[in-house]
Amino acid sequence: MATEPGVGISVEVRVELRPQVEDAEAISIQKSLALMGLSRLRRVRTARVYTLTFAGKDKSGALRQARAAIDELLANPVVHQVDVRVVPS
Repeated sequence: MATEPGVGISVEVRVELRPQVEDAEAISIQKSLALMGLSRLRRVRTARVYTLTFAGKDKSGALRQARAAIDELLANPVVHQVDVRVVPS
């Protein structure tokens, strides 16, 4: 389903593992970067960022729908922490 660019409310959803959950991808990246000579690198974390654009101009409705998407599909509250914000579309 296509919509016109710049029409609607865009919500950015950033999903990352909670600090106590091992991030295997980040560990692998950190080891590889150390082998490349980046020895002073202290930490690597990975995250997924989703930009959801909803039709209309209702920010609270867009945030409500984004939170439903998070709850149903995008994140597992046991292992993920989520940051949600409205962004310019």
